Amino acid sequence: VQLQASGGGLVQAGGSLRLSCAASGRTFNTMAWFRQAPGKEREFVAGFRWSGSSTYYAGSVKGRFTIARGNAENTVYLQMNSLKPEDTAVYYCAADRRNLIATSLRVPSYDYWGQGTQVTVSS
Repeated sequence: VQLQASGGGLVQAGGSLRLSCAASGRTFNTMAWFRQAPGKEREFVAGFRWSGSSTYYAGSVKGRFTIARGNAENTVYLQMNSLKPEDTAVYYCAADRRNLIATSLRVPSYDYWGQGTQVTVSS
């Protein structure tokens, strides 16, 4: 099983980035993005559940970030708009075989994790 995350980079405040995550090796029912800033715990950003194409967001990114499925199986994107310096972190893609409920989906206890991609937002 592999999760390949890409799309990070350096952007000015107010700019946009698009992250992608491609999972291979098995079928997943829930995929999500988490992020971790230096000295902080890993936190939930956005989640996608294939059942019903349900989406979930952290309050801090709602209205600015959009998670969506890709055309390929087990692929999700995270479109990040109106980026702020506080969005700076390493972003991790996660995938799970289960159809996680809304509360569980926000907990970093997924089966598989990608390698992380750095997002830096300058002020």
